Amino acid sequence: MYEQKTKDVVVRVEPDFLADQSSPADDCFVWAYTVEIENQTATDLQVVERFWKIADSRGQVQEVRGSGVVGEQPVLRPGEVFRYTSGAPLSAPSGMMLGNYYLETPEGDRFAVEIPTFLLDSPHEPRGLN
Repeated sequence: MYEQKTKDVVVRVEPDFLADQSSPADDCFVWAYTVEIENQTATDLQVVERFWKIADSRGQVQEVRGSGVVGEQPVLRPGEVFRYTSGAPLSAPSGMMLGNYYLETPEGDRFAVEIPTFLLDSPHEPRGLN
């Protein structure tokens, strides 16, 4: 599991290669990733926007921006955790993702929290020591 803490908000990510939805012969490699956003502040926070950068091992980079997460703009009360699962297809056997969530306080103050950089490694790419 990957974890990053920004301004008392913890983001955890657990990627999972989906062999049953992938087709290496067709250059289709699919991952699910489960995210937890934990509010360790003393105020309510709403997830209002997301930004992802997705890079594959062949150098292709995609950027994804959007409102909230998985069609929602959840409000996290102090101590609460919001958890969701989404997916990412790549045309290469490995890659990485990183990004930001943009959160807003009840007073309208908006700030970014980092999503930890996480690897998308499939069993279809040889690994070596760096």
